[in-house]
Amino acid sequence: MYKVALVDDHTLLSEAIAGLVRRFENFEVVNVSVNGRELVDFIEANPHMQPDVVLMDVKMPVMGGVETTQYLTKYYPEIKVLALSVEEEEGVVMQMIRAGAKGYLLKDTRKSILEQALNEVLEHGYYYTNTVERIVKKTERLKDQEIVLKEREIEFIKHACTEMTYKEIAEKMFLSPKTIEGYRESVFQKLGLKNRTGLVIYAIKNNIFVP
Repeated sequence: MYKVALVDDHTLLSEAIAGLVRRFENFEVVNVSVNGRELVDFIEANPHMQPDVVLMDVKMPVMGGVETTQYLTKYYPEIKVLALSVEEEEGVVMQMIRAGAKGYLLKDTRKSILEQALNEVLEHGYYYTNTVERIVKKTERLKDQEIVLKEREIEFIKHACTEMTYKEIAEKMFLSPKTIEGYRESVFQKLGLKNRTGLVIYAIKNNIFVP
C-alpha cells in the first residue's frame, strides 16, 4: 500500500479528497494536515508513517505549499509532491515546479485523473495535466532532438529558473536587458517554448536546474 498525505487548510475539502483516495486500489491516507508545518511535524514524529506522495495545496497559512515543497525536496527527496490547487496562473504553477513538485492538478480534476496522477508520479516520477501537460509533452519531444545550448544560454536558463526578474538576471550576468531579451528569444526558439514555465520544466527534466 502506498502512503498518501494531504495538506489543505479547507478541512471539508481535504476530508472529501481523503475519502476518494482511500477508495483507490493500493493507496492509504496516513495524514491530513491543515498546513505544511503540521505535515512536517507529523513526518518527523512518525518516520514509519512517512508518505510516498503528498497532495499539496498552494496557498495556506503558517507554512504554504511552495515553502513546504521546498522543505520536503531538500530533506525528504524521496517523497513525491503533487500540487492540488485552484490556482492555475503560470507564475503559481512555476513556483511549485521550481520548488520540486512532480505534478500539478486543479481541484476540479476528475477522480479518475487523480488516481492516474498518483500512480504515474510514483511509477514515472512526474505527472502534469491541464496547461502544464502540453508544456511537458513538448519538452519530452525535445529529448529526441539535438539541441546545442551555449554556455551563456545555460547560465541564463539557470537564472531564469529562480525568482529573479529579467532585469535582475541582466545585472547578475553583467549584460544589458536587451541582450538578456536576446538570450530569452534564442533559448525559447531553440527549445520550441513560449513561456518561462516551459523553460523551468525543461531545465529540471534535463538536469540544468535542480530544485
